[in-house]
Amino acid sequence: MSSMLKKKDWSQLPRRALSATEVVTRLSALTGWQLHGDGADIAIEKTYTFANYHETISFVNAVAFIANAQDHHPDLSVHYSRCVVRFNTHDVKGLSETDFECATQIDALLA
Repeated sequence: MSSMLKKKDWSQLPRRALSATEVVTRLSALTGWQLHGDGADIAIEKTYTFANYHETISFVNAVAFIANAQDHHPDLSVHYSRCVVRFNTHDVKGLSETDFECATQIDALLA
């Protein structure tokens, strides 16, 4: 199994909240992701659109696989032809590098 898909052990890889400058820098490297909320509720979010429910659910299952491997689970809002993916890191009360790493991996699913 690729090292990217091995389950992460966050006890050995502590996370920290990114600064506002770090968030803006990392967000600018992503396409279609937007900043939502503030304070401990700050998150990055993106809406993915699909032709039908089957494609949407296939995407959701692939996201679940990545989330499990990363041990970092997004909030998902699943609809017939779209899925909204929302990441934040609750234990740091903000955004961490993990949020952006997972966003990049999810974008790669459709590249």
